[in-house]
Amino acid sequence: MLQRIQHKSVKDIFINISHFLDHFMMLIFAKAAYDAARHFGIGYQDIISYGTLGFVLFGAMAPISAKLADRYSRSLMMVVFHFGIGVAAIVTSFAQTLNQMMAGLALIGIFASIFHPVGIAMLLRREGRVGIRLGINGVFGNMGVAAAPLIIGLLLLVGDWRASFWICGAFCLVYGVIFLIALKPQVETSSSQKNSGQAVSGFAEGWLRALMALALSTTAGGFIFGAMTFLVPRYFEISMTQVSVSVAVTGLLASIVYAIASFAQIGVGWLIDRVSPRIVLFSMAVGQGIFLYAASQFTDLALMAVMIMAMSFVFGQIPITDAIMVRYVPDEWRTRILSIKFLLNLSVGASVLPLCALLLQNGYLMADLFLIMSAIAVLIMAAALCLPSLEGAKELQEKNA
Repeated sequence: MLQRIQHKSVKDIFINISHFLDHFMMLIFAKAAYDAARHFGIGYQDIISYGTLGFVLFGAMAPISAKLADRYSRSLMMVVFHFGIGVAAIVTSFAQTLNQMMAGLALIGIFASIFHPVGIAMLLRREGRVGIRLGINGVFGNMGVAAAPLIIGLLLLVGDWRASFWICGAFCLVYGVIFLIALKPQVETSSSQKNSGQAVSGFAEGWLRALMALALSTTAGGFIFGAMTFLVPRYFEISMTQVSVSVAVTGLLASIVYAIASFAQIGVGWLIDRVSPRIVLFSMAVGQGIFLYAASQFTDLALMAVMIMAMSFVFGQIPITDAIMVRYVPDEWRTRILSIKFLLNLSVGASVLPLCALLLQNGYLMADLFLIMSAIAVLIMAAALCLPSLEGAKELQEKNA
């Protein structure tokens, strides 16, 4: 059975849906946390820290997922991803204590760690239009972010936090079967054949400096992305009281923001196939700094308008680093590089939860967190300025063509 799964490929659409599920499953707790807090008799500011381990493992397990994918196969690990995350969510729904819930969330994080280093590497293996394909894949991931507060908000109206986990887990199991059926024999590309057996010599000139710049961008961007995807639904609940106090309505509004903003990745993907990624990355960082600051200053419908712009720049950054990485790194190294990237990105994003809990417990307002994020965007600007010329990267692309 395992031999039949190994070394197979799948159409982009199936990888895109998997990206949707990855982010969706990781954000069930973001919307269900308040209901879970009431169930366990503690405050929201206290319970969110129980999700920290899951987010840490979401990033920390990425290198292990990459190593397993290199040892066995990317397609096999993607099958494990779907069934694992589904079972983990169902297990979480049966938690009777806070520690059991934390363990369940940690298990979700472990299986969720598989997608980014493995699924994105599967997507990048096929040549052509890398920017736009990454942009489309990013839209699906962010649609998962957008759908989480809406769908979980609706589930909370008819059920509770437990139902949110087991229903979503069951869906993942069903899709896991669909994904398994969709796997087809892998077709070797000319670039992978040419790169076979290469190591560091397969990298483009300036690759080390590029990866260091991307590490800085990934670290800063990971914190901002983690904060925005977790905090916005709750921020809307406390800052849009003139619009609605219903968790379903504020969840819908947060979903609308995420959904609209996610399409920025298609535009950015189109740009980075035509314009220097350094320019695009710097522009995204400037936009983040401006609109994250503005988000701390507004409420109600004005806040929603500003938040759409802020999220557009946050989401727009996502495909840029992968598109730059592809220009410097040959295929056989991409799973490992992606695993390190997402280890940085997601582990830093996990620091959002304990930091937010600490600040809120000490009297800070949620608006203050947006001020902090606007300052962090300066680091992404610096990373863009540090990127080397892409001439060497173009040579690598021409060799792989």
